[in-house]
Amino acid sequence: MKKFAITLLSAALCQFAIAEDAKIEITANDQMQFNIKAFEVTEGQKVVLSLKHIGQLPAAAMGHNVVILKAGTVIPAFAGKCAPAKDNQYIPTDAESAKLIVAHTKLLGGGEADQVTFTAPAAGSYPFVCTFPGHFAIMQGVMTVKAK
Repeated sequence: MKKFAITLLSAALCQFAIAEDAKIEITANDQMQFNIKAFEVTEGQKVVLSLKHIGQLPAAAMGHNVVILKAGTVIPAFAGKCAPAKDNQYIPTDAESAKLIVAHTKLLGGGEADQVTFTAPAAGSYPFVCTFPGHFAIMQGVMTVKAK
């Protein structure tokens, strides 16, 4: 009986550990760089993604965001739809593009920060980019979602 109770307690603690939020912190700077190119989460996990623009330039000149896209998204094609979406912080509003977005932060200028919370999707590799015009070529990375 004692072994059963210990096993049950261990299983409960493991479930609690898995259920912890993934807290991801990304910085962006005036040199068009994210501080990280990759991060890992577990499918179904609550993800709290923070972006801080550590540069000094305003959003109009050097704005940054983080947009996490579905696996297999063709980044240049998606970025092409972002460029004309200035009035929506370079996030396209057409239905086709909206289906490709897992989560995104606001567009930030120097000294600003934003946070977005979402649930990690199914296991796979999900690209992330900055959608300010021209930035996607340099400012991109991968969110890897591991299976439970």
